[in-house]
Amino acid sequence: MGMKPRERVLAALDRRPVDRLPVDLWHTPEIGAALRAHCGVTTDLDLYRALKLDKIVWVFMDYRTDVGERAGAQSGAGAESGGSRTMWGVPLKDVEAGAAHYAEFGEAPLAGFDTAASLDDYAWWPAVDRFDYDGAVAKAREAAPEFAVIGPWVSFFEIYCQMRGLEQSMIDLALDPDYVDAVLDRIEAIQTEMMKRFFARVKGALDLVFISDDIAGQTNLIMSPEMWARHLQPRMRRWCDLVHAHGLRVFYHTDGAARQLLRPIVDCGIDVLNPIQHACPGMDLAELKAEFGREVIFHGAVDNQSVLPFGSPADVRAETRRCLETLGAGREGFICCSCHNVQAGTPVENVLAMIETVQRS
Repeated sequence: MGMKPRERVLAALDRRPVDRLPVDLWHTPEIGAALRAHCGVTTDLDLYRALKLDKIVWVFMDYRTDVGERAGAQSGAGAESGGSRTMWGVPLKDVEAGAAHYAEFGEAPLAGFDTAASLDDYAWWPAVDRFDYDGAVAKAREAAPEFAVIGPWVSFFEIYCQMRGLEQSMIDLALDPDYVDAVLDRIEAIQTEMMKRFFARVKGALDLVFISDDIAGQTNLIMSPEMWARHLQPRMRRWCDLVHAHGLRVFYHTDGAARQLLRPIVDCGIDVLNPIQHACPGMDLAELKAEFGREVIFHGAVDNQSVLPFGSPADVRAETRRCLETLGAGREGFICCSCHNVQAGTPVENVLAMIETVQRS
């Protein structure tokens, strides 16, 4: 009898022996619907059971506005928006692109609030009492007997960029670092208090906390190492310490060519590094395993920019084996998954090829 999904993931996180490496899956709603139809099931938990996935189940933190509308859930892999704005006041607009339907961020609501003093007048700062703690706890407790659980989604600079707009955020970093700190102070304080309240209620049903803070693009960093060290490094250390103080693990996400900052990021105390976008410069799988493999667990890596959507099942199997043989060398330190969400239009047989290759390894 093999290990159960939760048992396998927790053993992998602890670097204890496993019968095989775990296989997780991130996907868009369209892919979820296609997989549920393929498996003849109606719920996500039944889908994970049918595919024998070692799913790390997401628990997002919803937010109730003063008129009762559910604000957009904290964005992240698999997140779905509700209402017309996020909890940070960022407008959402529906976009259709081919087979995909998703919510895109609208006009930056913090534009025009250009001084630290003006931040007091911004009407959309979330109130920590309005997070739906009970709903998040209920979702965690439903999944925890069978699956590892991750949540909530928290971030520093991604939220900043949503509120100020990407171009203005880059200008702020270069020209007004004190203002950047003033905004990040509020972003940090609100989420820190939210996490403290959530952790106190969810004891025993949560395993990892998702810190998502993309600091790189397809070819290079989006900010200098010096900017990251000033604005994000001390905040990351504080959150890592907070998460660890509650007996939980830090799951850190940055897309892109992040190689220059991986050493200081790892030194902040992260436990899991995702998504290992090896198509980007500097993100060689074997090199990352050699340098960081004793310090962090890798999660992700199976290419979803070209191989999963456009390759054959044989291509997907070869890509998956390469990830297993490098990041998963020694059958430890790796949770195999798509490199971010499998996108709408990706063939179901390719998704199954990735899953089955890990399960047969």
